[in-house]
Amino acid sequence: MQTVKMVITGPFSAGKTQFIQSISEIEVVNTERRITDETARIKSETTVAMDFGRITIDDDLVLYLFGTPGQKRFDFMWEILSEGMLGFIVLVDSSRPETFREAKRILNVFRSYSDTPYVIAANKQDIDDAWPPEDLRFALGVEPHIKIVPCVSKNKETVKKVVLELLYSILDSMEQDAAR
Repeated sequence: MQTVKMVITGPFSAGKTQFIQSISEIEVVNTERRITDETARIKSETTVAMDFGRITIDDDLVLYLFGTPGQKRFDFMWEILSEGMLGFIVLVDSSRPETFREAKRILNVFRSYSDTPYVIAANKQDIDDAWPPEDLRFALGVEPHIKIVPCVSKNKETVKKVVLELLYSILDSMEQDAAR
């Protein structure tokens, strides 16, 4: 059986925990704790170490999903969680442009850890003011060949599309490496 480690990252309150909960076949292992600083006005709890979920694709392939904390003070976990990853997803809250700079910073940090494939998930597309994926591409400075997939993290089907796009990118990358 082959296992694939994927990391789900992104700014605080982008929807990473919900993303994993929407698609995991097991109860998600999470490290949510009550927020005690000024960000408590946005939400009451945050991930302080990681989230973990699993998806069995078939008898030969299992995906392990690791979600990172989004608050900068917990960024020491990012490198630990990125070890051995075959790809990563940067989840962006499309309705909060004030978080785009942080999303771009996180993207660059993860690209410095590894040259593994990645996709951008344009989350919260169900909100009226959400930026469309092509506008996000411009805001984040993402190259045209990088996939930006519309998403609503509480909707299993849209989450599935994002995960599959990353899986296809990983498989393409493995085939290109094997051909060399």
